[in-house]
Amino acid sequence: MTTGSTEQQVFGGDSKPQRPTRPVGEAMKRGFLGRCPACGEGKLFRAYVKSVDTCSVCGEEISHHRADDLPAYLDIVVVGHIVIAGFMAVEMRYVWPMWAHFAVWAPLTLILALLFLQPIKGAVIGLQWAFYMHGFGDEPDQLEPHPEH
Repeated sequence: MTTGSTEQQVFGGDSKPQRPTRPVGEAMKRGFLGRCPACGEGKLFRAYVKSVDTCSVCGEEISHHRADDLPAYLDIVVVGHIVIAGFMAVEMRYVWPMWAHFAVWAPLTLILALLFLQPIKGAVIGLQWAFYMHGFGDEPDQLEPHPEH
């Protein structure tokens, strides 16, 4: 299912057909909330970080997405900034013993990483859908030859 205006966007240069523009921000928001990036109604995940094969509402195929390790990397960046900022703020104001730091920051890091992983993966799937990446443009996901060959 394609949503968006009648404007055209081209991905992959002149060799790709023009396609309707898909709303990137909206698709990422829908994915972040665990919803289908195409319709915003169907569930995106069948388990913690396992996406559904197809949307139960609009029928958009999602099984071919390739989020790979990007959600985990982004999760580390987000959680790292939160935890380090919190740690530094506490260190500037209070003197905690080492055991207190371990008791607070280690569980907080683990909990935040687990809380953010699914929404971040959903946003990455939404981004891929909006940009017709990895099969979301109805063509096979193939490597392009190097220009010098």
